Amino acid sequence: MAEIFHFDELEEAPLIVDAIYEGGKSKNIKDEVLNKLLPKTSNSGGFRKTLVDGSKEDYAYITLFTTMSEKEWPDYMDNYTGIFRYYGDNRKPGHELHDTARSGNKTLKELFSWLNNPALLYKIPPILVFKKEKGRNVKFLGLAVPGHKGYSEDQELVAFWRTIDSQRFQNYEAYFTILDTGKQPISKEWLKARVRGDPNSNSLAPKAWVNFQKNGRIGIKPLEAPEIRKYPPKKNQLPPKSDIDGNLVLNSIRKRYDNYKQGFEQCAVKIVQMIDTNFVQFDVTRPWRDGGRDATGYYRIGSENSNIMVECSLEAKLYNTNHGVNVREMSRLISRLRYRQFGIMVTTSYISDQAYKEVKEDGHPIIMITGKDIVEILRSKYITASNIEEWLDTIPEEIMIDELT
Repeated sequence: MAEIFHFDELEEAPLIVDAIYEGGKSKNIKDEVLNKLLPKTSNSGGFRKTLVDGSKEDYAYITLFTTMSEKEWPDYMDNYTGIFRYYGDNRKPGHELHDTARSGNKTLKELFSWLNNPALLYKIPPILVFKKEKGRNVKFLGLAVPGHKGYSEDQELVAFWRTIDSQRFQNYEAYFTILDTGKQPISKEWLKARVRGDPNSNSLAPKAWVNFQKNGRIGIKPLEAPEIRKYPPKKNQLPPKSDIDGNLVLNSIRKRYDNYKQGFEQCAVKIVQMIDTNFVQFDVTRPWRDGGRDATGYYRIGSENSNIMVECSLEAKLYNTNHGVNVREMSRLISRLRYRQFGIMVTTSYISDQAYKEVKEDGHPIIMITGKDIVEILRSKYITASNIEEWLDTIPEEIMIDELT
């Protein structure tokens, strides 16, 4: 169970990863948590900058607040790797990339430019990440730094184009890493010392932070938390009922291919390739010579000049929420895998406990992509209920109905 701190405890409450901090009950801005929990933090906004006393440009620390519920801007926390994806604040047309009211994008550009200049690492402030919970409550996700030791400069901060109401504009997609700060809480005395501009403030800082400031990207130690549960239940494999947009997306896919389920194979291939562009050369098998395998392809590993191609086999199951992939169907995919092949099971529904167990306990090399995964993969490419039909129109139906006769 997560530790919970009540509203009247916030000023003295420690900063503990995954702790819940409760809002007030006045039903107005006075209930806001972060400006009471953290010294000199503003009471609104997603990107909140606290400056060093007497300075107009030096950051003491930055607070990132996310709801993780904006379908057009899907911030995301990957607990397994410690990577946090955050979208900038230029979320509507009418402004240049760095010309926004709160100038969060300008700060993002600064942070990542400092990351890539060893002489300026000292300018990067601690970044505290919080997620909205019920009501005014928030959860502390941890102490973050820009970048990730496995990412290159052109991957960690990306400016991309979006279109709303026929107007084009740019925004940032930024990647941070939550540091493994150990069992001790983040010291609020450290934050106060930074606000004062104390040159010895690092004596109060977590070791992971000091190591990052000294070594930059290669000194990042992420907070990695692999899942303990082996077999996710049905409810975790499908979007919740409250995710209206996600369920509309899945229903659009089911409706599109309901009378021609072989067409979903092409859709499944496109979804897999969205995960990783190294999935290449898929051949969707014609139904009359299917043999139980919907598509074969390759995963490319290596560099442009030297790489190997690992063969994979894909099966696509267009099911509704009450029809999961069972043991028989999973066993069919397993039986068709040859030496040094791996499998991919894509379904608009879920995978049964027993089928999951057979894959995991026997160590079969199979990637399982369920309804909730499909929704999140499409959202990562800005495909929602508002444009899913247009995206489906772009998928070729290489296997035509008359070819089956």
